[in-house]
Amino acid sequence: MLVEGFFEGLGHALGRAIRFVVDMLSGALGAVADAIDDFLHGLASAIGMDVSIFSIILLIIGLLFLYSGIRALLRRSIVGGVIWLFLGLVVMGWLIR
Repeated sequence: MLVEGFFEGLGHALGRAIRFVVDMLSGALGAVADAIDDFLHGLASAIGMDVSIFSIILLIIGLLFLYSGIRALLRRSIVGGVIWLFLGLVVMGWLIR
């Protein structure tokens, strides 16, 4: 009987330790998720676009097009740079209200 009480207490202590770790990780990851959500809402409101996964993907694609255009211009590829910049501006124009 004494052994059963020992293992019950040991299980209870281990369960509380696991619960503490899970609660700490949940709180930390929840704070990170809230920070990312606030960042995306602030970014979207500053740009003037909707907050959706489609809009975020289009924003990334548009920024990559603009980056490619600038790199092409720095490599003295005028035609390629203008085409990439035009595509980037078209995509960014779709997003901005």
